[in-house]
Amino acid sequence: MIDSKLLMSAAALCAVLSLNAEAKLFKWVDSNGTTHYGETIPPEYANKDAVKLEKGRIEKREDKNAANQKATLKDPATEKARIEAERHDNALINTYSSEKEIDLSRDRNLQQVEARTGSYTTLLKSAQENLVSLQKEAEGLTKQGRKIPKSLEEDLDEAKVRIAKLQGDLDNSLKENEAVKARYEADKVRYRELKGIVAPKK
Repeated sequence: MIDSKLLMSAAALCAVLSLNAEAKLFKWVDSNGTTHYGETIPPEYANKDAVKLEKGRIEKREDKNAANQKATLKDPATEKARIEAERHDNALINTYSSEKEIDLSRDRNLQQVEARTGSYTTLLKSAQENLVSLQKEAEGLTKQGRKIPKSLEEDLDEAKVRIAKLQGDLDNSLKENEAVKARYEADKVRYRELKGIVAPKK
């Protein structure tokens, strides 16, 4: 009859060997796409993606260079937006010492925009009056049964083109006016956030 102590020792030894073997078992794929298992990874695959099988769990073993690249690789557009936002925040803090200064800067910019708006408005009104005058002249000739000269037709066409252009310039100027207001309002909101200022109640 086999000694029970010997059996227990043999079983314990097998368990230890089993655990050690399990702790050292790796899985890797060679350059041909073939999957391998072993206690060690061949040198040529040491820095490649591999899977270590340890105590019933699968742990990823990745190439260190690839991991570093993933950590440093960032979306260019996202990184650019982050840098621009950081630069803008620094500019707000370093340029203004209060919300009042932001309002003063806004008003200075609005003066330029409003000056252009006023100029376009005046020029547009003048161009419209000129077109009305040319149209009346053409209507008078038509009533008299006379042919409208080519020069007058060209003047009418040019007047209409000028009006269209001035109207477009005026519309853009009005949009710019609103954009300036919105931009400075957003700056004030961000300035309060950076400074920890509570917004005044309306």
